[in-house]
Amino acid sequence: MSVLILIDHADGHVKKASLEALTYGAAVAKQLGVPAAGLLLGTVTEDVAALGQYGISTVYQVANETFNTLDAQVYAKAITAAVGTTGATVVIFSHNQTGKAVAPRVSAALKAGLVAGAVALPDTASGFVVKKAVFSGKAFANVSVTSAIKVISVNPNSFKVEAVGGTAEVKALDVTPVAARVKVTAVNKVSGEVPLTEADIVVSAGRGLKGPENWGIVEDLAHVLHAALACSRPVADSHWRPHHEHVGQTGFQVAPNLYIAIGISGAIQHLAGVNRSKVMVVINKDPEAPFFKAADYGIVGDAFEVVPKLTAAIKQLKG
Repeated sequence: MSVLILIDHADGHVKKASLEALTYGAAVAKQLGVPAAGLLLGTVTEDVAALGQYGISTVYQVANETFNTLDAQVYAKAITAAVGTTGATVVIFSHNQTGKAVAPRVSAALKAGLVAGAVALPDTASGFVVKKAVFSGKAFANVSVTSAIKVISVNPNSFKVEAVGGTAEVKALDVTPVAARVKVTAVNKVSGEVPLTEADIVVSAGRGLKGPENWGIVEDLAHVLHAALACSRPVADSHWRPHHEHVGQTGFQVAPNLYIAIGISGAIQHLAGVNRSKVMVVINKDPEAPFFKAADYGIVGDAFEVVPKLTAAIKQLKG
């Protein structure tokens, strides 16, 4: 018996969401009194053994460059085989694009119960009950998992990364990738200072900016905060900003520590994609904007006056 955590990576680097999943998985293993191990499919530039500082004792690595490009079916087959080899009874993913694509396939292959989007550690006092967000984050459900093998994907930024020190033993795992049924013909990488899905701070703006020519004030604020840029759906649909910056129910769902919304009214579809943010700050000149009801802090004022002053104040604070 053990807990096995997928170490997700891209461009040779372990994703921040994976560090959260490792910390979460190590905590689950401690509850159950079993060892925690990571599973790395492919290769990364970081010191793999150093991942032991997040509470795992072993990293099983399949050092095959085929896995450096995500193919959900190929990944699922390999993870299923790894679970059989390692004897894992709990499999942990991050609930990001990789986890959403792979975890259900692994769950089906293993005939294992799946909790997608967990936000807390399991309650093991009487069974195995996991809390997860439902209805676009408006409520929570406690899901009891009774299968022999359990699969959990953890909502990003819902569990704090904790480095406890130590190193992990790296063991080679012999898993041959199955033939891919999907061929990647091109990769178009998104440019930007901070990847949206990995950002601790997100600065987002909507139609209140009146046009793409005014986005400079938003970019300046994001730059000084070292934040990712985002936008509402009408902005992306109007081609003011690229679609990969669109956050909301039909775009990226984010959960940063700080979400700043500028000139966004706060329609329910937008809130559904950002309401897991730890702190939400709203800047809008309309005091009746729905977003103010969900905000932790609000500024009623013209964005063209407020945002430059806010940027200047942060620059001064940072020296």
